[in-house]
Amino acid sequence: MIKPQKLEEIAKQIHESLPTGVKSLGSEVEKKIHQVLQSQLNKLDLVNREEFEVQTKVLLRTREKLAALEARLTELEK
Repeated sequence: MIKPQKLEEIAKQIHESLPTGVKSLGSEVEKKIHQVLQSQLNKLDLVNREEFEVQTKVLLRTREKLAALEARLTELEK
């Protein structure tokens, strides 16, 4: 799904954007932000890039076969 390094980067950016008083709580806030992000992202129905690419290729092949069958049907109907 999402790389842990990317989650760490997002959590850090959120932590840095917090007001100074909240930022002073330190790494505990950043850890909690990371936990919340991970929890919410796990609830999403996401696919990884590799799976997406595979399904895109399958769809392309299916479209090509459908076009060929449609052309053959048109020819047979003549």
